Amino acid sequence: MAGLSNVAVVVVNDFHPFEFGVICEVFGIDRTEEGLPAYDFAVVGGEPGPLLSYNDFTLEPRHGLERLAEADLIALPAVSDRRVRAQRFPEFPAGLLAALRDATERGARVLSVCSGAFILGEAGLLDGRKCTTHWMYADELARRYPAAKVDPDVLYVDDDPVISSAGTAAGIDACLYLVRKEQGSRVANGIARRMVVPPHRDGGQAQYVAQPVAPVCGGPLRDLLEWLRANLAEPFTVRQLAARAHMSERTFARRFVQDTGTTPQRWLISQRILLAQQLLEETDETVDAIADRAGFGNATAMRHHFRRWRGTTPDAYRRLFRPRPVVPSGRTPGASTAHRLSP
Repeated sequence: MAGLSNVAVVVVNDFHPFEFGVICEVFGIDRTEEGLPAYDFAVVGGEPGPLLSYNDFTLEPRHGLERLAEADLIALPAVSDRRVRAQRFPEFPAGLLAALRDATERGARVLSVCSGAFILGEAGLLDGRKCTTHWMYADELARRYPAAKVDPDVLYVDDDPVISSAGTAAGIDACLYLVRKEQGSRVANGIARRMVVPPHRDGGQAQYVAQPVAPVCGGPLRDLLEWLRANLAEPFTVRQLAARAHMSERTFARRFVQDTGTTPQRWLISQRILLAQQLLEETDETVDAIADRAGFGNATAMRHHFRRWRGTTPDAYRRLFRPRPVVPSGRTPGASTAHRLSP
């Protein structure tokens, strides 16, 4: 696999600015002063410019398709509904489709956000692969590309070297997932912190990442939540937490759900899972030691919650997400990974 240092985002007519901006925000900002890696980032015109956005402004990229030959990751933002659903589906340039095929053959990744998946479909890169797009377009994607294995109920799918994501914010999840997979949780968490988004989708039965994103607590519980994050190894009861917040148990439970979108117990488990993930990725500690540090008490309890919340075991998670040495040549494609919406 080529790694993740050189990133190109391809823009075509009728592109959606938000999805384009998501890719620019994750990969196109220099954060080296914060100890994060810099990406060699480029905006590439996939069609002759100037290119018209869905919102009726134009963009004239500095780079042409030749720039894709050096990219480790080629990202494709959404295109407009009118382009996807046109009676005569507009063909994308043959040169763009060939460049995408060439990229995957040499070991680069391609990533689509929302209806950008239709460009991958036109290139033949969804054939035989699991993939997704916005639920509004899933039936159309499956109809146009019957060899694709379209799943409309997931946030994103990693079927290396093709990553496809659902609408809007799912593109953020897919980008951060890839950063985390290639560069570890420290980098992904740092980028997420700058973007003021959670580095993981919180609180569902997804495989590694789920939705919905929990609201950021800005009320009187904020200090308590920060203290809890720093003391996850300790056992807590709702009575103890309510006393610390100077509330009755009933008031505390109601206010907690109001401010965080979930119950105290589920919030604690989610935070312990996130800490366990970080320790599995960044340390050589045993599962028993990590279970103790994350507040699960023992490895059996941690495995139970990890499987329930992430759909896998801690050991399997570590094998998949622990940063690996870059292999100069040759690669073994990873199994496709779907990141599901909560039922």
